[in-house]
Amino acid sequence: MKRLGNPLISISAPLLILLAITGFLHREGKDKIQAIPALIVGSGLIMTGTVRRFRRRRMLLLELKKDMSEQSFN
Repeated sequence: MKRLGNPLISISAPLLILLAITGFLHREGKDKIQAIPALIVGSGLIMTGTVRRFRRRRMLLLELKKDMSEQSFN
């Protein structure tokens, strides 16, 4: 299994979301809008990582299935 290169990068997106929520709760009126971009970016980073991991795992599974079927014919 691959080891994480920098654990700070791994927790940066959740921390960005936490910062956005904290900023949103502590602001008044129209100033709350300033916290929304951080929330969107943090959520986007998490979604991108999830989709990328799902695709990588699916491709690995397809390669394993292909290798297994090739071995059964030989």
